[in-house]
Amino acid sequence: MADRLAFTKGHGTENDFVLVPDLDGVLGLTAARAAALADRRAGIGGDGVIRVAPTEAAEDPAVREQSAAARWFMDYRNADGSLSEMCGNGTRVFAAYLRREGLETADTFAIATRAGTKQVRLEGEQFAVDLGPWRLSDAATAESRGFDALVVLGDADEDDEPFSALSVDLGNPHTVVALPEQVDLDALDLTRAPVVNPRPPHGTNVELVRPLGPGHVAMRVHERGVGETRSCGTGACAAAIATSFWAGSLDAGSTWTVDVPGGRLTVRLLPDHGVELAGPAVLVGDGTVPLAVLPD
Repeated sequence: MADRLAFTKGHGTENDFVLVPDLDGVLGLTAARAAALADRRAGIGGDGVIRVAPTEAAEDPAVREQSAAARWFMDYRNADGSLSEMCGNGTRVFAAYLRREGLETADTFAIATRAGTKQVRLEGEQFAVDLGPWRLSDAATAESRGFDALVVLGDADEDDEPFSALSVDLGNPHTVVALPEQVDLDALDLTRAPVVNPRPPHGTNVELVRPLGPGHVAMRVHERGVGETRSCGTGACAAAIATSFWAGSLDAGSTWTVDVPGGRLTVRLLPDHGVELAGPAVLVGDGTVPLAVLPD
C-alpha cells in the first residue's frame, strides 16, 4: 500500500530493531523518519532501525562495491536517527529476516554494511556472524599502559577515581571498562552517557565488564545514539577482546561466553584479529504504519 510503510519487529538478546523492507531501493530512510519509528511512546519502538535494501542501489559507493559479494545492504540507524556503521545483534536479526522472506536461502551468505561485508552462517537455531578484523584504537598506548582511556559514569562523585578503559574498533567504536571487584555491575547508573577521555570524535559505545570465570564475563552497555540497551553484539565482542588483552592472551580459537541483561552471546576469536559473534535472532511481528504520521 503506497500510503503505508511495512515493518517487521525483531530482536537479538532483547536488543530490538524495526526492520523496513525497501526491496526496490527507492524508499530511503531519513534520520527523522528512523527516529520516529524507533520512538517507544509515539512510534513502534526499538534500539535502532534497519532498512533492507539492494546493495547495488546504495547511495554510498563503498557500499555499492560490496554488491558482487552481498545482495542485501543493512542500512542501519540508531534510535536517534544517526547513522551507524553496523550492529552485531542487528546483523543476526537482518539475516533472520532475509532467510524468512526467501531473500537468502543458503546456510551461509554475506550481507553488506557500512563497515564492510559480513559473512553469516546458520548455526542450529542461531546465527553466527564473522564481524571481520578488529583493532585497538590506540595500540601503542594500550601496550605501554594497559589502557588508553578514562571513563566517568554519570552518577560518579567529584572525588571518585575514573575507570581505566580500552578502546576497541570493530568497524564501530567501543570503550571497555573492567570493573574493580568492589564495584557492583548491576547497581551502576547508566541513565546518562558515560564521559570518556579522550573523547572519541564520533562518540563511542561504553561496555562495563565483570569477569565471572575463565572465558566468561557479564556486561552492561551504554550505546551511542541510544542509551543503555539490553545487549550489544559488537560490544560483547569488544568485551571479550579487551578481557583477553588484559589477560595477556589473544589466542585465535578461544571462545567467550558473554552474559548481557537480555540473554547470552558467544564470541570466538579468529585468526588475523578476526572475531565471530553467535546468538539468537527473533522476529516477533509484522505490521504497517501510515506514512502520514511519519516525518519526511
